[in-house]
Amino acid sequence: MKQLPIATAIAATVLLSACASAPTFNQQALPATVQVPAGHKVAMETVGAGDITYECKLKKDSADQFEWTFIGPDAQLTDRGGMHVGKYFGPPATWQANDGSKVTATQLAVAPAGTGNIPLQLVKANPAMGNGAMTGVSYIQRVATKGGVAPATSCGAANAGAQEKVQYRADYIFWKAA
Repeated sequence: MKQLPIATAIAATVLLSACASAPTFNQQALPATVQVPAGHKVAMETVGAGDITYECKLKKDSADQFEWTFIGPDAQLTDRGGMHVGKYFGPPATWQANDGSKVTATQLAVAPAGTGNIPLQLVKANPAMGNGAMTGVSYIQRVATKGGVAPATSCGAANAGAQEKVQYRADYIFWKAA
């Protein structure tokens, strides 16, 4: 019996584990604006946990008002069983599987997720880079968000350029054409 190289065996286990839980997600309770159109099926469910970085910057089109501005995420992706399957980072927003395949995406819609939580989100995936778990991903939903909103600390001329990391957690549901 031929044995697979350890990296290949681990990647196969991760992908099988991630895909084994795929049929459990049901988007019917989500706002219509962030639902994936008919003709697609869940390919993988992940949980993202990490930080979102914000920077205190001058407001666009303003000479003297400042605000916390989204810089980018840095999160680990795990399957429903807690096994590490990839990462989410940016800019640009990029989801990368452990096998090296990755996608970027364009935001289509957001919906409120409750006070203190970043919004639910629907993005349209760009063609995958590399072959693997992200190949063929058409949409990604961000659901079940916890935290991640801009810092509550003051942002003004005195701390312009300061960066703060805010913890967050969200489920990322990956869809492929049916």
